[in-house]
Amino acid sequence: MAVACRFAGRAAAPLLAAVLGFGLWLPSAPALLADERVSAMLERLDDRQRREFQEWRAAQQRLEAELAAYWKKVESTRSERRGKLRGGRQAGPDDYVMTFPPEYTGPGLAPEIARLWEQLKPPADPKPIPTVADMLDSAKAVYGFVPERIPEREFKRRYALEALAHGISKEQVVRVYALETGGMGTHDMQSGINPVTKRGTPISTALGYAQLLHANSVSELVRHGATFIARLEAAAETPGLAPQRAADLQKKAGVLRKMLANARKGPDDWYAHMRFAATRNGLGIHALNLDGDIGPMLQVIKLKGVREVAEKAGRATLTPAELELMNLAGPSTGLEMMTPLGRDAPTPNFFSRGGYQRNPVVHKRSGAELLAALDARMDVHVRKAGAVEFATVFDEVMSARASRR
Repeated sequence: MAVACRFAGRAAAPLLAAVLGFGLWLPSAPALLADERVSAMLERLDDRQRREFQEWRAAQQRLEAELAAYWKKVESTRSERRGKLRGGRQAGPDDYVMTFPPEYTGPGLAPEIARLWEQLKPPADPKPIPTVADMLDSAKAVYGFVPERIPEREFKRRYALEALAHGISKEQVVRVYALETGGMGTHDMQSGINPVTKRGTPISTALGYAQLLHANSVSELVRHGATFIARLEAAAETPGLAPQRAADLQKKAGVLRKMLANARKGPDDWYAHMRFAATRNGLGIHALNLDGDIGPMLQVIKLKGVREVAEKAGRATLTPAELELMNLAGPSTGLEMMTPLGRDAPTPNFFSRGGYQRNPVVHKRSGAELLAALDARMDVHVRKAGAVEFATVFDEVMSARASRR
């Protein structure tokens, strides 16, 4: 499950503009490839198979037209609804699409035809998702920065200390961790990579216990970088601190200054942060999540930001599932899903088409049902070894804090 704003509805507009706008009058490269694939397919079929394939494809095209119309309605309804909310007006039931996306009900394909159609599928997008190795390489090349790697249990301890200092509870952190990482994630876990076997293919740039995207790291640095720097410099002045440790903290503060200066060169908005995060300058910043001093600060401050949005909206407390819902869909979108109308509304109202399709957990659910599903998954994964260890670490930290009072 990866992270904040990654499936939020605000990402839908560019996607729908591409699919529903330009695609209506100008054939794109993928469209031409599709035509070539159909021609190649028809050449390989006999008359009976050709009729079956053409009937199936016509049904698929009808479905795609229905889906395009459905998502266009979702997007326009969402835009109008958010305009109302920004203007201080109340949204009503008519401001939501109360149905789910249409499903395919047409004829199927014989297995041998389906296999041939799959064989003629064009190659996937060759542009790979950056890996942890790419992030580390960028950090070293651009900023001369190599994150200080510490043992997993110590990382959890520092994370727990940071969370408690910001008023985020053990239950919130451990259950969000359990959901985001499957209850066994490591501080350097990337979405799509099994944290135990280290095998898999990245499906996003999401990293760590809270699964921050590369753009999240940039955004949080822009907002809180000056505080991070001040904290590192103050820690370096701790009486009795070993000189080498003090020098390391000062060096990290210097690196953060360079990173912050780079990140602030562009506009302070999500789309600008997304563009910058995809560069080597931005990927190097994302490597901060792996550092034993900075990583816990960066990840926890993101969760704190979600909680602060809720508090400003009048929600003084959040269950772990509510915190995760806001982390998953974006703070404002998550809050909307928790309103009486949002709880009853189908989840497509709150996600882009791509985000909805890629994430089975949101399929055919209302806002309330999605919240319940997140809670149920937490119940399962909180029993895994990583989550159990995290809970134990929290208990140790809280016990030590209590004994000092």
